[in-house]
Amino acid sequence: MIETVTLLAFIPAALVLNFTPGADMMFCFGQGLRAGTRSALFASAGVSAGLMVQVLLAGLGLGAVVSTVPWVFDAIRWAGVAYLLFLAWGAIRNGAISGDAPAKPTHFAFREGLLVNLTNPKVILFVLAFIPQFVDPARGSVLLQFLTFGAIITVGSIVVNGMVGIFAGGAGRLLVSNPRASRIMGWITGGIFATLAIRLAILERA
Repeated sequence: MIETVTLLAFIPAALVLNFTPGADMMFCFGQGLRAGTRSALFASAGVSAGLMVQVLLAGLGLGAVVSTVPWVFDAIRWAGVAYLLFLAWGAIRNGAISGDAPAKPTHFAFREGLLVNLTNPKVILFVLAFIPQFVDPARGSVLLQFLTFGAIITVGSIVVNGMVGIFAGGAGRLLVSNPRASRIMGWITGGIFATLAIRLAILERA
């Protein structure tokens, strides 16, 4: 359905995008510092699941609503800001997880990653701007092509963000035995989440 030449052009472009630091990558980095490697990997999976949902919505045409109806865009954006600030407060209040503390169930990390991605309206606007450049309506279902290209980006997202999370989780585990270092990591993680919230708050639809 999709020409080989098109795929050969799309895959390198998608990889470059995956390696470009952004909100999802920084979230997985912060999650790794806060709760360790396993939670970071689940957060990466949640982010990638959210990305695939946004690709589906864009393919169904709902992305056009987000880009043209201001209040829909703003409602999603401010929900994301509120959620990121909630995570920032939790990270600062609780610090990083110490080695002898009960670990938070990893499905919470998946949920957090999913919600962080879904409440960033910039993602669906990006999907609308990027993927259609490679879609050829003459070669079959536009939605299926959207999902195929989205799956490629999603796989790259899981790998790259997962690697970032593993690195952060390893660095965090070296410090959690020190209560002061654990508290500092909590502030760093909270700062990352708060920065992402500010970045989302000043986001413009353009």
